[in-house]
Amino acid sequence: MAWLQAVIATTGSLYFSEVMHLPPCTLCWYQRLMMYPLVFVLLVGLLTHDSRLRAYSLPFSVTGLLIAAYHNLLYYGVIPEGLTQCAAGVSCTARQIEWLGFITIPLLSLSAFTVITLSLLLSKPRGTS
Repeated sequence: MAWLQAVIATTGSLYFSEVMHLPPCTLCWYQRLMMYPLVFVLLVGLLTHDSRLRAYSLPFSVTGLLIAAYHNLLYYGVIPEGLTQCAAGVSCTARQIEWLGFITIPLLSLSAFTVITLSLLLSKPRGTS
C-alpha cells in the first residue's frame, strides 16, 4: 500500500508540474525530496523482503508528513505567511488547484504521506506471525 501511494503521489506531482505546468513552491520541493526516494526504497525493500524496510522508509515518510503538515497550516492561514522560506518563486500559499473547494495540492501531499506512514507503522514486519 505504501509503495503504491508513493507511486501515485510521485506521478501526480510530475503531472502537475510537467503536464499542467504548475510550478512547485519551496515546500513542495522539500516534500518531493522525501516522496521520490520512497518509490525506490519501498520497491527494493519489498522485492528483497528486507525486514528493516520501516527503518529505511519511515525517516522519509515522517519528515515528508511533518513538512506537509506545516505546509497545510501555512496554506490555510493557521501559520502566518511571514514564518516561511517561501519568499522566492511561487508562494507556498498560492491557490493553484482547489477541487471540490477544499482538495488542494498541499492536502493531497499530506494525505499521501499519512497513508504511507500509517501503512508502514501498521504493517507487520516480515518474519513475524
